[in-house]
Amino acid sequence: QGRLVESGGGLVQAGGSLRLSCTGSASIRSFDRMGWYRQGPGMQREMVAIISSSGTTDYGNSVKGRFTISRDNAKNTLILQMNSLKPEDTAVYTCYAYLARLDGSFDFWGQGTQVTVSS
Repeated sequence: QGRLVESGGGLVQAGGSLRLSCTGSASIRSFDRMGWYRQGPGMQREMVAIISSSGTTDYGNSVKGRFTISRDNAKNTLILQMNSLKPEDTAVYTCYAYLARLDGSFDFWGQGTQVTVSS
């Protein structure tokens, strides 16, 4: 299934918005689940948002109502739209994909992109 490459991170003021993209080097259509995780300074990694192949979504409690996850299979891209950003959203955001096959299940991770929200 190849690599996952994130883009769109950066520095933004509190209350602002950012749009993260995760592009697969191969088709993402076959992934059963895709999502975003984040790890802030001194924090454990946490789930931000997950989307299934059927479009069902789930969000971490801290981002519900502010972040929206979507996937565009035709463009091989997973999107995380982040609005009303807060300083506590500062973290490295990493794209994730899960694939279940008859010969086993596989996890794929991107390299991460830094999001910094200034107060």
